[in-house]
Amino acid sequence: MRLLRPLLSWLLALAVLAALMFLLWPTIVRAVRYADLLRQPAPVAASLQGPLPGVRYADTWGGARSQGRRHEGVDIFAPRGTPIRSTTAGVVGRLGPNRLGGRTVTVTGPGGYHHYYAHLERYPALKVGDWIEQGTVVGYVGDSGNAAGTPTHLHYGVYTPGWTAVNPYPLLQRDRS
Repeated sequence: MRLLRPLLSWLLALAVLAALMFLLWPTIVRAVRYADLLRQPAPVAASLQGPLPGVRYADTWGGARSQGRRHEGVDIFAPRGTPIRSTTAGVVGRLGPNRLGGRTVTVTGPGGYHHYYAHLERYPALKVGDWIEQGTVVGYVGDSGNAAGTPTHLHYGVYTPGWTAVNPYPLLQRDRS
């Protein structure tokens, strides 16, 4: 009996530890995967797939906007409902409307860079925390937010981990006009 009590205590402790590992394992795996994503190199010139393959576009970075703002992205014009593809693998960090962008999706990709897709018509079946691959559909071209009534387009922006805007035009691989 004297040996049985410590053995049962150890078995109980192991069972609790195993249960905790079982419950926490998905969170641990996601955390390790996210840490790996942050350690990957940030995007460099011509390293990103275009979000609207086959659609030509120009550099609209820095153009004047209302209230003294400057354009922090590239506008890519396409027909309403055209599928928008993620330029990178990553995790959906934000999904939902905001005042300027309307319906938006933000994907945190390699190096912790944030890839922002705005003025969407609608969303696919995504939710915050989803891991996606490069080329995954993240939305559909529209004119939501402050683009209401303008020709339908995607506003694509890239931001550093500290949320400083970076011109995405030189980072995109192809389909430039």
